[in-house]
Amino acid sequence: MTPIEPWLVLSLGAILFVIGLVGVLIRKNILVILMSIELMLNAVNLTFVTYATVLNDMTGQMATFFIMVVAAAESAVGLGLLIAMFRTLRSVNTDDLRLMRE
Repeated sequence: MTPIEPWLVLSLGAILFVIGLVGVLIRKNILVILMSIELMLNAVNLTFVTYATVLNDMTGQMATFFIMVVAAAESAVGLGLLIAMFRTLRSVNTDDLRLMRE
């Protein structure tokens, strides 16, 4: 079995990151924005693991572990805020958040 070239995996990571960034910038649904942020974090994790494999170093894999822990905490807090917002406004649209300031 031939190993996968690192540039292919890094290209996949870059594509996933760009898709996540576009999702954050364009979408108005907060749930989709949270999923796009998770996609961006996973793209960074893929990049860290690829560089760790190429360089024979465990630092990238340790950083990936910590990023996964932070992403899990971010998801829990984000979903809690999303549920509270939905109970108050009956919507998960970012435009409705602006109404709460007034």
